[in-house]
Amino acid sequence: MTYKLNADAALLQPIQVGDTAAANRLFMAPLTRSRADADGTPSPLAAQYYTQRAGAGVIISEATAVAETANGAYLNTPGIYTDRHQHGWAEIADSVHAAGGKMFVQLWHVGRMAHPEISGFEPVAPSAIAAEVVTHTPTGKKPLQMPRALDIAEIPVIVEQFRAAARRAIDAGMDGVEIHGANGYLLHQFASDVVNQRTDAYGGSPENRARLTAEVVEAVVAEIGAGRVGLRISPGNTAGDMHENDTVGAYEALLARIAPLGLGYLHVLIDPATRTFGVIRALWSGTFVLNTGRASGTDFSALEGYAEWGAISAAAVGRAYLANPDLIDRLILGAELNEPDVSTFYAPGPSGYTDYPSLIEIEEPRSA
Repeated sequence: MTYKLNADAALLQPIQVGDTAAANRLFMAPLTRSRADADGTPSPLAAQYYTQRAGAGVIISEATAVAETANGAYLNTPGIYTDRHQHGWAEIADSVHAAGGKMFVQLWHVGRMAHPEISGFEPVAPSAIAAEVVTHTPTGKKPLQMPRALDIAEIPVIVEQFRAAARRAIDAGMDGVEIHGANGYLLHQFASDVVNQRTDAYGGSPENRARLTAEVVEAVVAEIGAGRVGLRISPGNTAGDMHENDTVGAYEALLARIAPLGLGYLHVLIDPATRTFGVIRALWSGTFVLNTGRASGTDFSALEGYAEWGAISAAAVGRAYLANPDLIDRLILGAELNEPDVSTFYAPGPSGYTDYPSLIEIEEPRSA
């Protein structure tokens, strides 16, 4: 596949994202790659992987656990809750910045998506409702287990874990953090009127279902400043056996509460053709980053159109950056795009991780 962006393309224009000056509006979306060390430290290859993609306007890291008990959805995913983790992310930040890039760390708690054989802990959720999902454990594929409903006294602890992780990310030299409120993980679980059946202050009304995400955002903003904070949501997304009868209410309440904070950006995973997109877009006056998902591949023509019309501020793409470290150069030149190798998405080692060719590597030698 090829696609050419003109020099004056909207997606190639610089943009101020909170405190971060991004060189273009094509961000690298977060991508779980399952290559962290067993203790959650980013692998030695991670700095090379992210630095190769420093041409992105902003790199958003793979989802990163805010606590040992927040992990466990997949094997070998990173964390940012120990000094060793922080040191690993600092090496990545230094390398990306040396290449001229900008980078945010995505912070998550997986909630009911955790499996005890991966995390070592009992999964937790807003309510005792299991996700009908099979996951890869150290002993093979197994269904997820019934989670334990969080006690209300445990919720402030989770808010504090996000705050502390954000502090570590900034101390590691990152430009900011993205709070993961999407894709069926804990914050999304609380937002759902199906998965969340609580009757206390964190369940029931849209405002209550939005409360945990809002409290996390507020705590992180108080710690590191709004200009260094992004939030990702995915209204109506069914990942992780997620269900929402009301795909708007909790998000209306959430955005109304956090809009005055002046976040760096809102990252929305959604189909722009849906009514929900129109509702969410109308509620957000700040930087709006669109992610259309991977169902039909990346339509750069459509993304450029949305950017030209002002419907979006920027676009986040995943697989295109995964397979094309020099994606921006390829789009400017109209060069062929590498196809991603699905078989290596979650495999260990450099294959399908740091060995995708760039244009400079495949250029024919010039004759004397």
